[in-house]
Amino acid sequence: MMFDRQSLKFLTYFATVITIGTAGFYFIGGEEWSLIDSFYMTIITMTTVGFGEVHPLDDMGRLWTSFVIIFGVSGFLYMIAEFGAELLEFSIYKKNKMKRKIRKMKNHYIICGYGRMGAVIAKELYAKEYPLVIVEMDEHKIDEITRLGYQSILGDATIETTLEEAGIHQAAGIVVCLNNDPDNLFVTLTARSINHEAFLVSRCAQISNIPKLKQAGANKVVNPYTAGGHRMAELLISPELEDTVSLSLEHGVVDLAIDEINLKTIRKLHGL
Repeated sequence: MMFDRQSLKFLTYFATVITIGTAGFYFIGGEEWSLIDSFYMTIITMTTVGFGEVHPLDDMGRLWTSFVIIFGVSGFLYMIAEFGAELLEFSIYKKNKMKRKIRKMKNHYIICGYGRMGAVIAKELYAKEYPLVIVEMDEHKIDEITRLGYQSILGDATIETTLEEAGIHQAAGIVVCLNNDPDNLFVTLTARSINHEAFLVSRCAQISNIPKLKQAGANKVVNPYTAGGHRMAELLISPELEDTVSLSLEHGVVDLAIDEINLKTIRKLHGL
């Protein structure tokens, strides 16, 4: 509605300038100026394309041309400024709407950092329809997060007010997966001091920092290299066994972890 009103206002303004400009050139130009010539002269004058005069102009005609340029260019500049302000207000409105929605969330999950690990975690939670909020300070990543339909807060997770905007007081779980251990440690400590009940999982790059993160309040600490190494070792030792079945569903991927079963045990149970 706001854009419709603005569009109508500017259409009326430019229609008025074009009408008056055309009439002025028609009467000032004399007999050799047709309405088409006058209209064309008005348009190229307003848009400042610089095609030159349709017919030679006297001093009065040049003065009129100057007025058309002033009103035309001023109108375009004002229109650009107004639409820019409208776009900014709309962007602020969308951000405030998201913040209001986040404030109403309860028992949700907060992901601090949208790197490779954070993206995978968000995808898994979203596929299973768990409410989540992502805290990320990179605006380009926020655009991607918004496109994917996730709730997000643009800000630094190491700042307490940013975590509060993400609804940390009502959160059921918090994942801290920033790029370095000092930041992860600081966010873990801050998050635990605010919410004593939430289940808190933290990423850790250096194994030596695991005790520090647990002492800071993390319930679980994950080292991606250790976890990946264990997984690869299991596959290397038992390549014939599948311990993960991935079912591709319409709304996402569900991982079903199954235990290794000894076939001999099954035969014994069935008396074979």
